[in-house]
Amino acid sequence: MKTFTATPADIDKKWILIDAEGVVLGRLASIVAMRLRGKHKPSFTPHMDMGDNVIVINAEKVQMTGAKKDDKKYYWHTGYPGGIKNRTARQILEGAHPERVIEKAVQRMLPGGKLSRQQMTHLRIYAGAAHPHEAQAPEVLDLKPLNKKNTRSA
Repeated sequence: MKTFTATPADIDKKWILIDAEGVVLGRLASIVAMRLRGKHKPSFTPHMDMGDNVIVINAEKVQMTGAKKDDKKYYWHTGYPGGIKNRTARQILEGAHPERVIEKAVQRMLPGGKLSRQQMTHLRIYAGAAHPHEAQAPEVLDLKPLNKKNTRSA
């Protein structure tokens, strides 16, 4: 018996729609990362871009457990001496681009390299409920009934 290795002709990409309202950030990010890589498919091949296109809506309503909204910090450096800066998760979620919290969480759950950067281009995150991908007829994936720990009330 030979090991199956997928070829570009074998790849079947779907469109998945996930509503992030009330869902815990880490659990959402791990499921999205798994879908982007294609690990949910029986034909998964590690060196191929097998994953689906994922649309995440209501990014501003994602939840965090404990005191992570105030304790979790996102750092960056300006490039100048003493130029390290940070923002808390609450500041980012209440700011102009709340989708960046989910984007960073998913990006950090993927392995580094060219393939992961290519897979990240298949992720679309929107702060509100509206998205411009109705023409792709995305399949809705409801994370709430999968596990009771996936949700958290504000």
